[in-house]
Amino acid sequence: MKQPVFEGLATAIVTPFRNGTIDIPTFEKLLDAQLAANVDAIVVCGTTGESATLSSSEQLTLIAHAMQYTAGRCKIIAGTGSNDTAHAIDLSRAASSMGVSAVLIVTPYYNKCTQSGLIAHYEAIADAISCPVICYNVPSRTGLDLKLETCQALAKHPNIQGVKEAGGSPAKIAKIIETCGDSFFVWSGNDDEAVTAMALGAKGLISVLSNVRPKKTLAMLRACQKNDFRTAGRLQRELIPLIGALFCEVNPIPVKKALELEGFPVGLPRLPLTGLSDEKLPILKAALATAPDA
Repeated sequence: MKQPVFEGLATAIVTPFRNGTIDIPTFEKLLDAQLAANVDAIVVCGTTGESATLSSSEQLTLIAHAMQYTAGRCKIIAGTGSNDTAHAIDLSRAASSMGVSAVLIVTPYYNKCTQSGLIAHYEAIADAISCPVICYNVPSRTGLDLKLETCQALAKHPNIQGVKEAGGSPAKIAKIIETCGDSFFVWSGNDDEAVTAMALGAKGLISVLSNVRPKKTLAMLRACQKNDFRTAGRLQRELIPLIGALFCEVNPIPVKKALELEGFPVGLPRLPLTGLSDEKLPILKAALATAPDA
């Protein structure tokens, strides 16, 4: 029987830049904040980490540094997905050799492969590495949905753990969990659906929100794990305005600005993403002020 890579909270950590290059000292400060909050895992080089504009060398540098710096204090999950299966295998092999707890593989974007192509893609990666594979379904960004039937097929592979589901359908989450059980786990990929997903049986959340509010996000998930959904629901409601503000423009634009406002000089996103617009800044400031991390 499969065991989930993590249960609870994984922060999809931001990649800080200074003068156009990765800012390792600030990256360490971000890691420190997550370790201090006792999150269960950290995802490096995910969407929030701007993997789409990182070179392969930069990705592997970030993953290696996260592994070295955290030194076993937290599970590290490496974003190594690509729309080129061979490239994803190369990145995943390198990350696996570093000892990461799992790789997170987004569905191929732009190519728009078939569902049978998706199965072949994920199985080829899972066959090539020793660490577990977590699929990542975010059709709003990739133009491709990982369908229920495809999840059921992937569940048969011993090295494929499950899915970070960010498709926005609680009904689909319920169907995956009901039909796949412990052969294919689900983690919510949407902060605003975390409590709903966990009530349905999801194992946790891979979060943008926890970059700025790790303690409160973790408290919400711990309440879920204790079946205290009254408390979890209250915390989810309290966090909804901030979650909305963090997605008032394309992720990670708002969260990078939020971190800057709170003392972490993470820099601007790389082009084609730009900084937060002036009209959205008051919304973000107000949401941060009304949602302390306690």
